[in-house]
Amino acid sequence: MNPFEHPAVAGAHAAALRSIAREVTENATPQPPDVAREGILGMLRGRGVLVLTGAGVSTASGIPDYRGPQGSWRKHRPMTYQEFRHDPAARHRYWARSFIGWRHLNRAEPNRAHRLLAGLEASGHVAGVVTQNVDGLHAAAGTQHLVALHGDLDRVVCLNCGNLEGRTNLDERLAQANPGYAEAVAHDPATVNPDGDVELDARWVARFVMVPCLVCGSDMLKPDVVYFGEGVPAERKERATAMLAAAQGLLVLGSSLAVMSGFRFVLDAGRDHKPVGIVNQGPSRGDSRAAWRWRADIGQALEDLSGAL
Repeated sequence: MNPFEHPAVAGAHAAALRSIAREVTENATPQPPDVAREGILGMLRGRGVLVLTGAGVSTASGIPDYRGPQGSWRKHRPMTYQEFRHDPAARHRYWARSFIGWRHLNRAEPNRAHRLLAGLEASGHVAGVVTQNVDGLHAAAGTQHLVALHGDLDRVVCLNCGNLEGRTNLDERLAQANPGYAEAVAHDPATVNPDGDVELDARWVARFVMVPCLVCGSDMLKPDVVYFGEGVPAERKERATAMLAAAQGLLVLGSSLAVMSGFRFVLDAGRDHKPVGIVNQGPSRGDSRAAWRWRADIGQALEDLSGAL
């Protein structure tokens, strides 16, 4: 039986496609920048604010976003979890493309937004960070109280036996199995997608040799990140929820909140009557529920806020 003929798989895949295609449009009138800035400053002066970050925090590090002004969503559709798990050809294609694209993401370094957030945490204005990003840059910048809601591209999990392997170690094994491959494939760094892969000609995909799991020998290796159509692990969700419960308010940075895993923090903060501030360059799904809405570059906004504090 084709797995996509199974109602549960087909339904989850269809729901994932709807989430991928969701376009976030204006749902609240943007505030004057000085008004929004002062409101968010007031939140931070009260200390103990939880920060939720999205791709807009990492674009200055050279990592593309998905739904931002220059986002990739109109030209690239991410693979769903159902496709990755049930379609061996799709999984092979991902790893061929990721073998090239991961090198670009692996060279990325924290930018001023990551560093300023770590400083705001150290000063007590920020209680911690929940990030939707999978690039590991908040940890690299020194944030201590951190939940990577969607996982980290630095790890790989075997869907067959559950073994975890470092992405660097896997890359070394892939390089041994594909000598000269990375050097021979020409690509434009600007074509790297937010999930770490690049567009590759079919002939290069066909030439690529995948390596098996070190424990069980399966080829069902997957980046240890949450794909569209896949749920956030319960333990991770519980830690993030506890951080919000202990916080005085919620500040969203660089996220359109198009997916429920992020948007639910705005809903939960509203339910608990906690103030919500949003800084983003474009519209956010949470704008109508936020007390403060500041349209600004994330790095510039954080530099301004940090200087004022």
